[in-house]
Amino acid sequence: MYISQNYSYAILRPLQEEILARGGEVAWFLEGKEVSPKHLTNDEQQLLSIDSVRAWNPEVVLVPGNVVPNFIPGIKVGVFHGFSVGKLNRRGRPDHFEIRNCFDLYCTQGPDTSIPFQALSVKHKTFSVVETGWSTLDPLFTKSPNNPYLDNNDKRKTILMCSTFSRNLSCAPIVFEKIKALSETGEWRWLIQFHPKMDTAVVDLYKSIQSENLQFIETDNVLPMLQAADVMLCDTSSILIMHLLQRKPVVAFNNNSGNECLIHIDKVEDIYTALCQALAPSEQLMKKIDDYCNNIHPYNDGKSSTRVLQAVEQFSAGNYNSLASKPLNLIRKYKLRKKLNYWKW
Repeated sequence: MYISQNYSYAILRPLQEEILARGGEVAWFLEGKEVSPKHLTNDEQQLLSIDSVRAWNPEVVLVPGNVVPNFIPGIKVGVFHGFSVGKLNRRGRPDHFEIRNCFDLYCTQGPDTSIPFQALSVKHKTFSVVETGWSTLDPLFTKSPNNPYLDNNDKRKTILMCSTFSRNLSCAPIVFEKIKALSETGEWRWLIQFHPKMDTAVVDLYKSIQSENLQFIETDNVLPMLQAADVMLCDTSSILIMHLLQRKPVVAFNNNSGNECLIHIDKVEDIYTALCQALAPSEQLMKKIDDYCNNIHPYNDGKSSTRVLQAVEQFSAGNYNSLASKPLNLIRKYKLRKKLNYWKW
């Protein structure tokens, strides 16, 4: 398990559970300063250096990120850290589909990602693609009896507000006063959760208005919040897709995606009306959400982790040796060695 962000724990733990259930062994390597070992449990094994990773000699390296060093052994499997939301990189290309020549196998989430990656696989011939669903979401489709954000004694509807950290895209600073006022009415319960890179000044603002009506949450696992919420208020954060996959409406503030299954608004004064609409959605809106979900992630059986491991086993048995050699990528390889301060060969 090769991770560089705290949210990656929740992405990979369903896979860890499936691997252990099959009698396999799992170890974690934490890259960089943005991921903390404090989120590891007592029974999870951490490898503290590249030397120890190489000595452990993994058969498979599961990565919810964009890159992984080639000097780590094992089949490199990309399992994604989110959904495609149309973001472009600095080259003006869709970042979700940028091929960085690090992976041998991509386990895609649904037709929306599978079709482009399959075309890229034909073009590059250096990796395989299997549609498995996103293992991260397995627990989303399994009800937990111990959800900390559910209150059976509170019959109010629950609004989950999430926001991206980008200053140009984040709704959090803009809607703060409105959210404060709405929470003070007590009509709804509010759960607030932001991207871990959110400006600390914005985080402190929302923490300052916590009450019996509003809770600010810092966590490495957003799934219980998604399960607890009835509707979501968001901007461009990809977490809105995870909420939609439960067939729950989303109010999107200043979201220019054109996605017709979102309730789009661009004025603060429209938030209340839009949330009321989301809480009583039309059949037409729910049909659009259903069609969208079937394209993005058609699996709601909680078994995507099983499909990922089946794909890895089949790849290992048949396709691994048939791939073309990857480009040298000397610059990227150098940057990874420099980042990890690893110069052994």
